[in-house]
Amino acid sequence: MYQQGELVLCTDEKTSIQALERKHPGRPMKAGQPERREFEYVRHGTRCLIASLAVATGQVMGDVSARRGSRDFCRHLRQTAAQFPEFQRFHWVMDNLNTHWNLSLCRCIAQLSGVKFEPKKLRTGAQRRAFLTDPEHKHVIHYTPKHGSWLNQIEIWFGVVQKRVIRRGNFVSKADLTRRILAYIAYYNEHLARPYRWTYTGEPLAA
Repeated sequence: MYQQGELVLCTDEKTSIQALERKHPGRPMKAGQPERREFEYVRHGTRCLIASLAVATGQVMGDVSARRGSRDFCRHLRQTAAQFPEFQRFHWVMDNLNTHWNLSLCRCIAQLSGVKFEPKKLRTGAQRRAFLTDPEHKHVIHYTPKHGSWLNQIEIWFGVVQKRVIRRGNFVSKADLTRRILAYIAYYNEHLARPYRWTYTGEPLAA
Protein backbone atom coordinates (compact mmCIF):
# COMPACT_ATOMS: atom_id res chain seq x y z
CA MET A 1 0.00 0.00 0.00
CA TYR A 2 2.86 2.34 0.83
CA GLN A 3 4.44 1.78 -2.58
CA GLN A 4 1.05 2.40 -4.22
CA GLY A 5 0.62 5.78 -2.54
CA GLU A 6 -1.52 4.73 0.42
CA LEU A 7 -0.30 5.45 3.95
CA VAL A 8 -1.41 3.51 7.04
CA LEU A 9 -1.18 5.46 10.29
CA CYS A 10 -1.86 4.17 13.81
CA THR A 11 -3.16 6.99 15.99
CA ASP A 12 -4.10 7.46 19.65
CA GLU A 13 -3.75 9.69 22.71
CA LYS A 14 -1.65 9.08 25.81
CA THR A 15 -3.41 11.16 28.44
CA SER A 16 -2.62 12.46 31.93
CA ILE A 17 1.16 12.32 31.62
CA GLN A 18 2.38 13.80 34.88
CA ALA A 19 5.22 16.30 35.10
CA LEU A 20 6.81 15.05 38.33
CA GLU A 21 9.87 16.64 39.89
CA ARG A 22 11.76 14.75 42.60
CA LYS A 23 12.18 16.79 45.78
CA HIS A 24 15.80 15.72 46.20
CA PRO A 25 18.48 14.37 43.83
CA GLY A 26 18.90 10.62 43.52
CA ARG A 27 21.98 8.71 44.50
CA PRO A 28 23.98 7.25 41.59
CA MET A 29 24.70 3.58 41.16
CA LYS A 30 27.92 2.25 42.64
CA ALA A 31 29.60 -1.12 43.11
CA GLY A 32 27.20 -3.55 44.78
CA GLN A 33 24.40 -0.98 45.06
CA PRO A 34 21.73 0.05 42.54
CA GLU A 35 20.76 3.61 41.80
CA ARG A 36 18.52 5.15 44.45
CA ARG A 37 15.72 7.56 43.63
CA GLU A 38 13.94 10.06 45.84
CA PHE A 39 10.40 8.83 46.48
CA GLU A 40 8.86 12.25 47.22
CA TYR A 41 7.95 14.46 44.31
CA VAL A 42 6.27 17.72 43.32
CA ARG A 43 3.40 17.67 40.83
CA HIS A 44 3.56 20.30 38.09
CA GLY A 45 0.45 19.23 36.19
CA THR A 46 -0.26 16.94 33.25
CA ARG A 47 -0.01 16.88 29.49
CA CYS A 48 -1.57 14.79 26.71
CA LEU A 49 0.43 13.25 23.89
CA ILE A 50 -1.38 12.69 20.59
CA ALA A 51 0.73 10.59 18.24
CA SER A 52 0.59 8.72 14.95
CA LEU A 53 2.91 5.98 13.75
CA ALA A 54 3.46 5.34 10.03
CA VAL A 55 3.26 1.55 9.80
CA ALA A 56 5.48 1.22 6.73
CA THR A 57 8.41 3.25 8.11
CA GLY A 58 7.99 3.40 11.90
CA GLN A 59 8.14 7.22 11.79
CA VAL A 60 6.25 8.92 14.65
CA MET A 61 4.43 12.26 14.51
CA GLY A 62 3.47 13.68 17.90
CA ASP A 63 1.83 16.71 19.46
CA VAL A 64 1.72 17.54 23.17
CA SER A 65 -1.32 19.49 24.37
CA ALA A 66 -2.95 20.58 27.60
CA ARG A 67 -5.98 18.37 27.07
CA ARG A 68 -7.47 15.65 24.92
CA GLY A 69 -10.11 17.53 22.97
CA SER A 70 -11.64 17.30 19.53
CA ARG A 71 -9.80 20.42 18.34
CA ASP A 72 -6.46 19.03 19.49
CA PHE A 73 -7.11 15.68 17.81
CA CYS A 74 -8.25 17.20 14.51
CA ARG A 75 -5.27 19.56 14.50
CA HIS A 76 -2.97 16.59 14.89
CA LEU A 77 -4.59 14.78 11.93
CA ARG A 78 -4.27 17.85 9.70
CA GLN A 79 -0.65 18.49 10.67
CA THR A 80 0.28 14.83 10.20
CA ALA A 81 -1.40 14.59 6.79
CA ALA A 82 0.38 17.77 5.68
CA GLN A 83 3.73 16.02 6.16
CA PHE A 84 2.86 13.47 3.47
CA PRO A 85 1.59 15.45 0.45
CA GLU A 86 2.72 12.75 -1.96
CA PHE A 87 0.15 10.18 -0.76
CA GLN A 88 -3.22 9.79 -2.45
CA ARG A 89 -5.00 8.00 0.42
CA PHE A 90 -4.63 7.78 4.19
CA HIS A 91 -5.80 4.92 6.38
CA TRP A 92 -6.10 5.90 10.05
CA VAL A 93 -6.21 3.08 12.61
CA MET A 94 -7.72 4.11 15.95
CA ASP A 95 -9.88 2.84 18.81
CA ASN A 96 -13.53 3.57 19.58
CA LEU A 97 -13.01 6.59 21.85
CA ASN A 98 -15.81 9.17 21.58
CA THR A 99 -13.49 11.82 20.10
CA HIS A 100 -12.73 9.38 17.27
CA TRP A 101 -16.25 9.45 15.81
CA ASN A 102 -17.82 12.74 16.84
CA LEU A 103 -19.15 15.48 14.55
CA SER A 104 -15.96 17.54 14.76
CA LEU A 105 -13.93 14.67 13.37
CA CYS A 106 -16.47 14.18 10.58
CA ARG A 107 -16.00 17.82 9.62
CA CYS A 108 -12.22 17.43 9.71
CA ILE A 109 -12.23 14.27 7.57
CA ALA A 110 -14.62 15.90 5.08
CA GLN A 111 -12.25 18.86 4.69
CA LEU A 112 -9.18 16.65 4.33
CA SER A 113 -10.92 14.38 1.82
CA GLY A 114 -12.49 17.21 -0.18
CA VAL A 115 -16.05 15.91 0.24
CA LYS A 116 -19.25 17.67 1.28
CA PHE A 117 -19.94 17.96 5.00
CA GLU A 118 -23.64 17.49 5.78
CA PRO A 119 -24.23 17.50 9.55
CA LYS A 120 -27.95 16.71 9.16
CA LYS A 121 -26.96 13.31 7.78
CA LEU A 122 -24.54 12.67 10.65
CA ARG A 123 -26.78 12.86 13.70
CA THR A 124 -26.25 9.34 15.02
CA GLY A 125 -23.13 7.43 15.92
CA ALA A 126 -23.85 4.83 13.24
CA GLN A 127 -24.13 7.52 10.54
CA ARG A 128 -20.88 9.14 11.62
CA ARG A 129 -19.01 5.85 11.68
CA ALA A 130 -20.30 4.98 8.22
CA PHE A 131 -19.09 8.35 6.95
CA LEU A 132 -15.69 8.10 8.60
CA THR A 133 -15.08 4.56 7.33
CA ASP A 134 -16.23 5.25 3.76
CA PRO A 135 -13.57 3.59 1.55
CA GLU A 136 -14.18 6.15 -1.21
CA HIS A 137 -12.77 9.00 0.87
CA LYS A 138 -9.15 10.10 0.70
CA HIS A 139 -8.96 9.74 4.49
CA VAL A 140 -10.48 6.53 5.83
CA ILE A 141 -10.73 5.51 9.49
CA HIS A 142 -10.42 1.86 10.54
CA TYR A 143 -11.55 1.09 14.09
CA THR A 144 -9.97 -1.62 16.19
CA PRO A 145 -12.42 -4.14 17.71
CA LYS A 146 -13.91 -3.27 21.08
CA HIS A 147 -11.46 -4.21 23.86
CA GLY A 148 -8.85 -4.64 21.12
CA SER A 149 -7.09 -1.28 21.16
CA TRP A 150 -3.86 -3.18 21.88
CA LEU A 151 -3.91 -4.13 18.19
CA ASN A 152 -3.06 -0.50 17.41
CA GLN A 153 0.71 -0.31 16.86
CA ILE A 154 1.02 3.17 18.39
CA GLU A 155 0.35 1.47 21.73
CA ILE A 156 3.67 -0.35 21.32
CA TRP A 157 5.44 2.95 20.82
CA PHE A 158 3.66 4.49 23.81
CA GLY A 159 5.26 1.73 25.88
CA VAL A 160 8.65 2.78 24.51
CA VAL A 161 8.25 6.48 25.38
CA GLN A 162 6.89 5.55 28.80
CA LYS A 163 9.99 3.46 29.52
CA ARG A 164 12.59 5.73 27.94
CA VAL A 165 11.33 9.19 28.89
CA ILE A 166 8.45 9.35 31.34
CA ARG A 167 8.87 6.59 33.94
CA ARG A 168 12.24 7.71 35.29
CA GLY A 169 12.06 11.32 34.20
CA ASN A 170 12.47 14.36 36.42
CA PHE A 171 10.50 17.30 35.04
CA VAL A 172 10.65 20.79 36.54
CA SER A 173 7.56 22.02 34.66
CA LYS A 174 4.94 21.09 32.10
CA ALA A 175 7.01 22.88 29.48
CA ASP A 176 10.00 20.73 30.42
CA LEU A 177 7.92 17.57 30.02
CA THR A 178 6.70 18.75 26.62
CA ARG A 179 10.23 19.59 25.45
CA ARG A 180 11.60 16.21 26.53
CA ILE A 181 8.85 14.24 24.79
CA LEU A 182 9.20 16.17 21.52
CA ALA A 183 12.99 15.88 21.67
CA TYR A 184 12.70 12.11 22.05
CA ILE A 185 10.33 11.89 19.08
CA ALA A 186 12.90 13.74 16.94
CA TYR A 187 15.69 11.47 18.19
CA TYR A 188 13.59 8.35 17.65
CA ASN A 189 12.72 9.28 14.07
CA GLU A 190 16.35 10.00 13.21
CA HIS A 191 18.02 7.00 14.85
CA LEU A 192 15.51 4.30 15.86
CA ALA A 193 12.42 4.40 13.66
CA ARG A 194 11.68 1.18 11.80
CA PRO A 195 8.58 -0.86 10.98
CA TYR A 196 7.42 -3.19 13.71
CA ARG A 197 7.63 -6.85 12.78
CA TRP A 198 4.01 -7.86 13.32
CA THR A 199 4.14 -11.53 14.30
CA TYR A 200 0.68 -11.92 15.85
CA THR A 201 -1.36 -14.32 13.66
CA GLY A 202 -4.79 -13.68 15.17
CA GLU A 203 -5.43 -17.38 15.72
CA PRO A 204 -5.81 -17.17 19.54
CA LEU A 205 -8.22 -14.27 19.16
CA ALA A 206 -10.28 -16.11 16.55
CA ALA A 207 -10.42 -19.21 18.77
